[in-house]
Amino acid sequence: ISIFMTHLSNYGNDRLGLYTFVNLANFVHTWTNLKLQTLPPVQLAHKYFELFPEQKDPLWQNPCDDKRHRDIWSKEKTCDRLPKFLVVGPQKTGTTALYLFLIMHPSIISNSPSPKTFEEVQFFNRNNYHRGIDWYMDFFPTPSNVTTDFLFEKSANYFHSEEAPKRAASLIPKAKIITILIDPSDRAYSWYQVSLQLVLQHQRSHEDPAALKFSFYQVITAGPRAPSELRALQKRCLAPGWYATHIERWLTYFPPYQVNNSTS
Repeated sequence: ISIFMTHLSNYGNDRLGLYTFVNLANFVHTWTNLKLQTLPPVQLAHKYFELFPEQKDPLWQNPCDDKRHRDIWSKEKTCDRLPKFLVVGPQKTGTTALYLFLIMHPSIISNSPSPKTFEEVQFFNRNNYHRGIDWYMDFFPTPSNVTTDFLFEKSANYFHSEEAPKRAASLIPKAKIITILIDPSDRAYSWYQVSLQLVLQHQRSHEDPAALKFSFYQVITAGPRAPSELRALQKRCLAPGWYATHIERWLTYFPPYQVNNSTS
């Protein structure tokens, strides 16, 4: 299956693309033994992604990195609204405190809050990514001075996300990546206590009912035969603390001089 784009709407409706494909199809039909078949566009797309599911997930690139992309992009849009650095986590290491300290500086500007995830946009690690870069940039103001103003975003779930490093490197390849690391055992215990408090406070957007059923000791010592909800809770508790694994993933997509690992 091959899918071709004519770019008809991008270049003045000159019909050159359609003319080329019609004549190519006629040539193949007349002078070869190949039998061409097609489907309506939507059905063809479904068929294509059945064969190549790994291509179903988009990978947004910076539209300002290539002059050809800038030429067909709206003149009202600007890549200056993309962040210059990301505070990626992990959770319960002091990232919120760092966020509050940073926004006290007049030249360091964060995104506007999300109605669902508060100060975190959580764009690169969740389905919000499929909303596109316009949706993402709407969270950021246009800087008054591109040289001296620094836009940033803090989303602590990015650190252990498998998708976030690749997606971030594609859209903002020059961004600095900031992590805060503490003793993994302290981080895990803090995460468990906060999860327990959120359940007791009935904050449904964050609560994990399993935290009420199991002690912290049960969570960290659960084996492969433990109940599935306990093993799932254990992974959510401990996985962000696998620092070497996650840092190595970020370094796969960002050079070392752009990744800052700090301690709190």
